Amino acid sequence: MSVTDKGKSPDSLPPAGKNKRRFLSAEKKYQIFLEAQRGEASVGELLRREGLYSTDVARIQCKVKESALEGLAKRPGRSKKTVSEEEYDLLRQELQEKERVMAEMAVELAILRKKTNGGSWKR
Repeated sequence: MSVTDKGKSPDSLPPAGKNKRRFLSAEKKYQIFLEAQRGEASVGELLRREGLYSTDVARIQCKVKESALEGLAKRPGRSKKTVSEEEYDLLRQELQEKERVMAEMAVELAILRKKTNGGSWKR
């Protein structure tokens, strides 16, 4: 262990020779965003403590802004449901089948009306 590694647990250090990519949870990113916005400590101190680059913080701030604008742009009420292409095709086939059956029934009804009293039923 070097002098700079004192005080850190062996688990928090990356394995020798491997640069593991670090994934931050959404909650952690939001916490970093809030700390950067508060300005209580310098951004440089925050970057060193979290092991991040300034571009990482800028990217987090941009994502938070985009998400906030997207959330505020939504209109109240139910959102429109999207349907997959396969489900759309199935629904379209079902509709065509129902239309075909209705056309057959209309023909049968016309034939029945002609057979009884010449189609003079009261409607």
